Amino acid sequence: MSTTNITSCANCGKGEESSINLKSCAACKMVKYCSRECQIVHRPQHKKECKKRAAELHDELLFKQPPHEDCPICFLRMPSLGSAKAYYSCCGKVICCGCIDAAKARNGGYHGLCPFCRTPAPASEEEMVKRNKKRMELNDATAIYNIGSFYFDGEHGLPRNTAKALELWHQAAELGHAESYHNIGIAYDDGDGVEIDEEKAKHYYGLAAMRGRIFARHNIGFVEYKAGNMHRALKHFMIATTGGSKKSLETIKQFYLNGYATKDDYAKALRLYQAYVDEVKSEQRDKAAAFDNDKYY
Repeated sequence: MSTTNITSCANCGKGEESSINLKSCAACKMVKYCSRECQIVHRPQHKKECKKRAAELHDELLFKQPPHEDCPICFLRMPSLGSAKAYYSCCGKVICCGCIDAAKARNGGYHGLCPFCRTPAPASEEEMVKRNKKRMELNDATAIYNIGSFYFDGEHGLPRNTAKALELWHQAAELGHAESYHNIGIAYDDGDGVEIDEEKAKHYYGLAAMRGRIFARHNIGFVEYKAGNMHRALKHFMIATTGGSKKSLETIKQFYLNGYATKDDYAKALRLYQAYVDEVKSEQRDKAAAFDNDKYY
């Protein structure tokens, strides 16, 4: 149902006039009401249709192809693996392994300058934490996430404090940091700092997946698999494969072998994964990976 032609209250029928401010149902956007009272009265007959449409709208967002970022130096698509990129707290940039390695070569093997702004690397853990905290003041989501991770693991001179870590991850997530949502989901999955809650874990995996976190996409696919929702699981694994998840590609292969996916599904997944590899591959990144296994992408 289109919302553009809804000009009257779904309960009392009052028209959309200058004296009446009709508000759409927040969940389904299918109907409008002139007051809270009308919405409550109309709820019993609208509830079923509303729930169905709200689920459809959620799935439209959930299964939409997620965004991806590019390296700010070479402008190639950023690889999904964390080993293939690094965050620099001096300028707040995330740089790919190829550009990091190329900058090192230009500097005669010296790795102490930021490839983007050429600021010297932090001389100590204390300085590194200080730089991240300074970036936090600018609402840098990655810096906020990093400090949260330091608290969660009790690293770099900060005490282990899961409550503080989760607070910071929520703050970073609200600024669009997908990995923060993913980590919150893992915390609920494992019961680390919070009570185990599979529904909340699934919710946060979904938020992370919609923002492009490929490994959260794989996790929510596994959640659907455990629930017996093979079609939904396959859709998640396929999107994750498009974003470079080799684990999801291998899972689709197992789905095919076990009869949960067709041969065409597996062939499509192979093509999607190869397309991802072709998009992120570069001579610089190959050199970086050949020199250092930690930069495998």
